[in-house]
Amino acid sequence: MDFTLTKEQQDIQKAAREFALGEFPERAQEFDRDETFDLDIWRKACELGFVGVFIDEAYGGAGLGFFEHCLITEEFWAVDAGMANAVITATFGAELLGMFGTEEQKKRYLPPLVQGEAITGTAITEPDAGSDVTCAVTTAARDGDEYVINGTKMFITNGDIANYVLVFCQTDPDNPDRHKRHTFFIVETDRPGFEANKLHGKLGIRANDTAEISLSNVRVPGSNMVGEEGDGFRGLMAFFNITRLHICAMAVGIARAALEESIAHIKKRHQFGAPLASFQINQFKIAEMATKIRAARNLYYEAAWLADNGKIDHGLVAMAKWFSGEMAVRCADEALQMHGGYGYIDEYKVQRIYRDAKIVEIYEGTKEIEKIIVARSLLK
Repeated sequence: MDFTLTKEQQDIQKAAREFALGEFPERAQEFDRDETFDLDIWRKACELGFVGVFIDEAYGGAGLGFFEHCLITEEFWAVDAGMANAVITATFGAELLGMFGTEEQKKRYLPPLVQGEAITGTAITEPDAGSDVTCAVTTAARDGDEYVINGTKMFITNGDIANYVLVFCQTDPDNPDRHKRHTFFIVETDRPGFEANKLHGKLGIRANDTAEISLSNVRVPGSNMVGEEGDGFRGLMAFFNITRLHICAMAVGIARAALEESIAHIKKRHQFGAPLASFQINQFKIAEMATKIRAARNLYYEAAWLADNGKIDHGLVAMAKWFSGEMAVRCADEALQMHGGYGYIDEYKVQRIYRDAKIVEIYEGTKEIEKIIVARSLLK
């Protein structure tokens, strides 16, 4: 078994790291404080080919795998999570279109994403429907050749800035099989009845736009349906098996940042007449962090490689997502602890790492849900 990255993958990894180091550090604190982001940075990332690398060449992408997308994600998050997410999630939903969209939909909606001309999002979660997505009650009712959408979606990435979002809707609410009640629709955000309200006061990834969206009698043509009617849940699960790998890469990236900040700090900081790095307790913390990061990376590397080779392992994806998320939060906690009081003030990057890390245990499936998936894959 060869764990060595190809020359192309190494070059992608190196270029992503250099871009992030060149663009993120100077303004990361500003964007975190102001809960905003400069879209010119995203456009530059598009120009350099970092955005949507998994999109097929026929639609303007690089035609690479989700593995390469994860490599970029990890490098970006290792520098700053908020800015990384503002850039890397601008294509959030393109995965679903790539798998289930029609040829016409792909040609229309995918090229602008990699050209820096459009941003997308995926609207799934609702105020009363999170982990159990089958409880989503946003409706799409057929009216001739159109569908009329009504409902509210919560915690929607890019909801306030997206050009279009893929909305998870009930189309057959009375179907006895709750897994066949939903369908995805492409909803352009300039359609009458679409409204987005930016959410403020998030704990972390504050540079990345998040919104509550409401849809009041929003009309879309039948051609905006993604996949078959009633096939939304199946599509969503396939989508999650890919996007959860991105979360793993995010987790490994921010854990690396926690480790790097910790090493720099304990080498420089002295207590009791010696550098903190000389104390065995801190050496143990560093050793444990590095080992867990390596283990999490190996998990998501394997799962992503399998996915790119058409061999989705649901249990492995869930295992990687749960372990890497928990690992990242633990590493961030240890990093702040080693910084002591200094870690509690915003002058030090570690406090932002601590706040940013928690999200990887929550979105795209909580760690509790992932454990259930792992257990079911073993007990079936």
